Amino acid sequence: MVNISLPSSVFPSPSCPLLSSILPSGLHPPSSVAVARAPPPPSFPNASSSDEIQLRIDPVHGDLDEEIDGLHSRVRLLKGVAQEINAEAKFQNDFLSQLQMTLIKAQAGVKHNMRRMNKSIIQQGSNHVVHVVLFALFCFFVVYLLSKFSRR
Repeated sequence: MVNISLPSSVFPSPSCPLLSSILPSGLHPPSSVAVARAPPPPSFPNASSSDEIQLRIDPVHGDLDEEIDGLHSRVRLLKGVAQEINAEAKFQNDFLSQLQMTLIKAQAGVKHNMRRMNKSIIQQGSNHVVHVVLFALFCFFVVYLLSKFSRR
């Protein structure tokens, strides 16, 4: 059993309205923690018993240090996981930024090549039309000659 003496201003008694207003309704201090008024220490004979509160923690039920150490290790583990997630998010953001820049460059290259192709088609397109018209006239002339010679 651990005995700790505290001034009453630090830890009010369980029946104190301040303590009952802090704790949710129906919740009481754990059974492993007992609060009791301590008798005045022998070195201060004039001190009244209302100036001091004794806090007793039962080690069987209140093995809090091990629980705190366990929680501390879990918090460290969660912190490590959060840092790994942060590092992965930064890596993926950098990767997406590089990918976006690559796509913008590729899009600009395709646009440039499309302009060059359109200019080339426009410049050579008039020649193609002339060639197609001449080919059509040649085919018409050949058909005309074949039809004229086939009647004779």
